[in-house]
Amino acid sequence: MIDFDGYRPNVGIIISNRQGQVLWAKRCGQNSWQFPQGGINNGETPEQAMYRELYEEVGLSRQDVKILAVSKGWLRYKLPKRLVRNDGNPVCIGQKQRWFLLTLVSGEDSINMQATKTPEFDGWRWVSYWYPVRQVISFKREVYRKVMKEFSSVVMAAPDRASAVKSHQHTSQYKSLASTNTNNTKDTATSPSDNERSTNVGKKEPRYQRKQRKFNQERSARQKGEQRK
Repeated sequence: MIDFDGYRPNVGIIISNRQGQVLWAKRCGQNSWQFPQGGINNGETPEQAMYRELYEEVGLSRQDVKILAVSKGWLRYKLPKRLVRNDGNPVCIGQKQRWFLLTLVSGEDSINMQATKTPEFDGWRWVSYWYPVRQVISFKREVYRKVMKEFSSVVMAAPDRASAVKSHQHTSQYKSLASTNTNNTKDTATSPSDNERSTNVGKKEPRYQRKQRKFNQERSARQKGEQRK
């Protein structure tokens, strides 16, 4: 279903936790990360489409989440020319999106990216609130900036989340499809998981991970020094 301007109606989903972090998902077989999103089918309301996509992409039901906010209007982005399929009628030039801010009310073990036979994502992590604006693919960046700014006041309203919204530091451990089938609650460090380390052999460690690793080492050294006193 494409409108007269060539935009496909779509929903975007931001899932937050109690710390004000947001779920950041890795596309299957790619080094590309984004929020869950998907098209609105004929006869569906945006909310109905959101719950359908929520299950198809993340394995969560409406009982697992609570809606905190919905974007006031449609937010649009154009696809790069290389991604536009000119053989369609009408031609889709981009997406117009209604965004939903959710909070996870069930446990992390409810997240299942293999809920369907054709998963969209093969990994996920919690990240600080503003992290996605800088990391998403460039043609989606302005939409992300607008919707995150619109929703920030809602997240800031919760006292235990305010510091996370203000922070620009990446804060969570990567969870692959393999690890989502085990215990995902072992999210106590910012260093990569064993699975992530094995896939990153020979690759340069990201700057934020080096800084966090150095911080953790210095903190550990201070704690040991205090224990000796």
